Amino acid sequence: MNRKFLLALVTVPALAAGYVVFHPGVAYAETPLAKRLAPTPFQEGGHFTVDPMHTFVGFDIGHLGLSRVQGRFSKLTGSLDADPKDLGKSSVNITAQIGSVDTAVAPRDADLRSDHFFDAEKYPELTFHSTSISRHGRGYTAAGDLTIKGVTKPVAIQFKQYGPIKDPWGKTRIGIVAEPLVIHRSQFGMTFDADTISDDVNVRLSLEATLDK
Repeated sequence: MNRKFLLALVTVPALAAGYVVFHPGVAYAETPLAKRLAPTPFQEGGHFTVDPMHTFVGFDIGHLGLSRVQGRFSKLTGSLDADPKDLGKSSVNITAQIGSVDTAVAPRDADLRSDHFFDAEKYPELTFHSTSISRHGRGYTAAGDLTIKGVTKPVAIQFKQYGPIKDPWGKTRIGIVAEPLVIHRSQFGMTFDADTISDDVNVRLSLEATLDK
């Protein structure tokens, strides 16, 4: 068989395969929902329920001054009442189940649930309830009460709002992404292992919520 013909038989499929593997795909590149939205002021008023499947409440904490261990709470609920015309009537509430703490290391998670740290049996929930929401630059500040291990402290969470959009299921959906919040665990009665673990904890919150009909 002609050598040039054999070479063509090998080269053309290889080029086609390479195109399929490395081409980004028109369908994905042009999907409107894949585009990153810009932060916006609240536009849709009403009561929103937090979507736990697309919400993250997590933290990271220093270990031996060498690294920061990350974790999250996998079970949570929450709501957001938005009034674009009167922010004084707006509020946000988040509740995380302490028993769902997850750092991907089972013995460490068990220790965190013990009375060394969160004492999940006695204090099963972590809560944040806002007392006011105000504009802050291009975003907002939610001032409120953070309760951990039975101790309540005032905190201020800066965040940006995204949307609203109509999601693929026909619901009105918004997103909230907060700036990292730094708290000190000793203020919430968690002083165990102070020589190993830092006192400062970075708390991160990102959520999606859908408008109740």
